[in-house]
Parts: sequence; C-alpha cells; structure tokens
Amino acid sequence: MLKSIQLEGLASPVSSLIMGSDYFTPENQETATQMIENYLRIGGNTIDTAYIYSGGLSEQAIGNWLDAGNRDRVNIWTKGGHPNEHGHTINQAELQEQLKISLDRLKTDHVELYALHRDDPTVPVGQILEWLNQFVEDGHISTFGGSNWETSRLEEANEYAATHGLRAFSFSSPNLSLAKAKEAYWPGCISLNPSAIQWHQQSNIPVLSWSSQARGFFTGRFDRNDFSNEDLVRVFYNDKNWQRFDRATELANEKGVSTIEIALAYVLNQSFPTAAIIGPQNNEEMLSCAHGAKLQLTTEEVNWLNLDVAVHSR
Repeated sequence: MLKSIQLEGLASPVSSLIMGSDYFTPENQETATQMIENYLRIGGNTIDTAYIYSGGLSEQAIGNWLDAGNRDRVNIWTKGGHPNEHGHTINQAELQEQLKISLDRLKTDHVELYALHRDDPTVPVGQILEWLNQFVEDGHISTFGGSNWETSRLEEANEYAATHGLRAFSFSSPNLSLAKAKEAYWPGCISLNPSAIQWHQQSNIPVLSWSSQARGFFTGRFDRNDFSNEDLVRVFYNDKNWQRFDRATELANEKGVSTIEIALAYVLNQSFPTAAIIGPQNNEEMLSCAHGAKLQLTTEEVNWLNLDVAVHSR
C-alpha cells in the first residue's frame, strides 16, 4: 500500500502518488481511462488537474471517466487562478467563474482538493482566504492549498486564518525534486530552496510536489553531452545536478532499482509530509512509480543524495 497524507476536510487521505493528467483529452479518452485504472491498481486515490490543462480538455476527460460511475473512487484536485493574457486572475469573480467551469467539465458538484495555481501578492491574503472559505462553505471544495506560493505568503495566510476563525491552507504544491532547478520551469513557478524546506519541516504543512522526477532528468535518456531537450538543459543541467544523478545511480545499483525510482523516493522520504504528482503514460512507468514510492531511504541517504554530506556510509 502507498503511504498517505491526511488533510483537513478530506474523508480519504491523499495517497503519496498523485496522478497527473495534463496530457488527458477526450480524444485520448481510452488512454486516460486506462492510466487512471492502472493508477488505482497501485493504490493511488487522487487525480490532479487544473482549469488550464490542455485548455480544459484534461478536466473534460476526467469528467467523462467520473461520469461512468467512478466519482466515489477518487479524490479530485483541480486548480484555478493561473494568469491569462490579461495578467493575474486572483480575484473573487474570476475564481468563482473558473471553479464553476471546472466543476461543469468534471461533471461533479465538488472537488476534494482545490489550489490557487499562482499567487498575486498585490491581493491581501485575508481576502483570498475569505473567498476560499466561502467555496468550502458552499460545498464546492473540501480543502485548499497554494500552488507555487512563497512560504512567507502561506505563513501570513495561516496566521490570518488562525486569528479570524477561518480554514487555513492545508497544503502547498511547489516543485520539490532531487535535481534542483536553476530557474523557473514556467513563469511564476516555485521550487523549494533550503529555507523553504526548513519552513515545511517546522510547520509540517504537506508538500504535494509537481515535476517530482525533474521532467525525466533521472530516466537515463539524457547525459551531460546531450543537449537535445532545451528545457531540461535550461533548468537542470549543471555540475551539482549531474553529481546528484551519479549518486542516485550508485544508490539504485546498491538497492537493485532504477535511478528514477531513487529520485522519486528522495521526494517521498523527506522529514515532513510529502506526496508526488506523477505523469506515467504507460503501465511500465506506472509500476516504476509504485516501486519508487515504496522505497525507504534513511536520513543519511537523503542527505547524501542531495550532496549535503560527502560520504555515503554503507
């Protein structure tokens, strides 16, 4: 069984692996349905989507599956508030409209998890909390978090919630992976740095990480001399990340698993609650994720993989 995280307001805890769906569309409905069923077979129970994914087609494909008698089998997590061509959409009217459209596409009247895809620091966080709490009171969402929110804003929000008797953010969804991003993969995206990790250790607020396997950096399909993937080169190619790759490969050989399974295990063996959004596109990749999620790493192994210590004691 996969480990899980209990979030306030949820009847079913969130499994440590969360199914990403940004490639789902009604046109590949058969593939989407098969991947969801494969995901459920490994013990997963939460599907991640968003208002903007595939221009809304991701939510539509999930909605088709949910409508076939599957609504009670999963937690659904969608996101709103991504900037558009006009700028930020973190305002009450647009968030309400986006959520309504998302629910219509998903063919459901509620989602278990909801996150703001981006933050707009110019909007007082108290206002944002009032809107999100209203979504909860209206029965449209069960719990909420921030995707790509700075920990300082999360802390401010939760302090406001505590002093005003409101529901607080129950999770955060930045990037956390063994390969450390040199720059944002997409504009406005946030990857956890050491101070943010320390904040999560102290607050114990769960991280539901996107790009937990660094967009394929650890698959073995790339090496130091392969510059074919411009985004990987731009975000992850540097000496320290290749050292992390080498260490992950060494530890994988010791344990008889793959390098990418070690990279996934790194995310899921932090000292605070974590889950990983995964994006397998076939059953072999799904089973690999399941293997990685079940690996137990020691604190020393986690620190060694991250180059925090020089020597790996066996």
